[in-house]
Amino acid sequence: MLRTYRDTLSLLGPALPVLSFLGRLPTAMCQLGSVLLVAETSGSLATAGLAGGALAAGQTVAGPLLGRLADRRGQRGPVLVASLANAVAVAALVLAAVADAPTALLVPLALLAGATVPQIGPLARTRSVALARRAGADDRAVGAVLSFEGTLDEVSFVLGPALVGLAAALAHPGAALLGASLLLAVCGTAFALHPTARAAPATGASTTLTGAAERTRLPASAYALRVTMVLQGAMFGASQAGITALTAGLGAPAQAGLVYAAMGVMSAAVGLSLAALPARIGLTLRWRAATAGLVMLSLPLLAVDSLVGLYAVVTVLGAAYAPHLITVFALTERTVPAGRLAEAMAFLTSGVVGGQALALALSGRLAEQHGAPTAFAVAVGAAAGCAALSWTVRTARPGKPRGALTPDGAAPSGSAARA
Repeated sequence: MLRTYRDTLSLLGPALPVLSFLGRLPTAMCQLGSVLLVAETSGSLATAGLAGGALAAGQTVAGPLLGRLADRRGQRGPVLVASLANAVAVAALVLAAVADAPTALLVPLALLAGATVPQIGPLARTRSVALARRAGADDRAVGAVLSFEGTLDEVSFVLGPALVGLAAALAHPGAALLGASLLLAVCGTAFALHPTARAAPATGASTTLTGAAERTRLPASAYALRVTMVLQGAMFGASQAGITALTAGLGAPAQAGLVYAAMGVMSAAVGLSLAALPARIGLTLRWRAATAGLVMLSLPLLAVDSLVGLYAVVTVLGAAYAPHLITVFALTERTVPAGRLAEAMAFLTSGVVGGQALALALSGRLAEQHGAPTAFAVAVGAAAGCAALSWTVRTARPGKPRGALTPDGAAPSGSAARA
């Protein structure tokens, strides 16, 4: 496993992982940061919820559009423009909130901040996979690249909210968001201008029949994979609502962030270990095993009633998250045409964001009215939906070049795999 990751870092170079991690960190900070900022400056949790929801909605809708633009025009221009626009939008949101601007202005600014997120996480995956394929890497090496990228995501979404919480405690939530704005302006620009931006070639706005067919043809499994990521996001949102409600009920609301962080740390650690799986374990088998883990490990949430039990159950549940996320990204990479990979990766990320926002709103209301177990029940239901999809969806696409999947989800062997 260590050798695999040494090869991965050698393939990507030292600068790209650092830039992509620092570039995606502000996105992880802005969701919580916007809610805390508006709650403190307006004194209204309802207004804060509207702002947070608008930010999530903007990212959910605009993310795939930016991914499609990157597929057609290359990553450099879209990422550069989006990074600078997002930095300005976040800074404007902070200034408006501090100036006690009305809700009618705060919500559109939050929507703009979400819509201009530069999608560095999905585009970094696309770029890294393109580098691996261009270097002649096999499917196992590409899987290691995706595991590495998934771990960067997990760490950013643990560290980002922690930084926001620390800044809010020591100074003001606006300080965290202004810092995120500056970080994105610098690292997003550097990511956009990095030489590896050319690794994912632009398909161009082809007007030929073949090009048009390549743009529109997607197997049904690609859409099913998007649905499973929405359900995964719903698990995140419902779990977050349940954790928040239970810790508040136990008189320890400050523990909610730490519990969620413990889950993220476990998820990141297990995600890194996926590179040690033998090649004979195909992606479909991995997908089914991961979703079975989601169901079995989420069921104890329904009975947890203590802080110690919550830490134990949620931390163990984190062991199923990264394998599911990374496997769905890997299945998508081998299912969609290469010319639509950035768009597909952005759709998956947007699905998680949208599912989390919707489930958090629904589960938060349920938990407020009926207690934490109702929110956790939503998480279990979402896990069951993921499992049902993993057992009913066929991810093979006959005639797919470059590592096409066989019916069991494994890459073909011999000359077909090398082709």
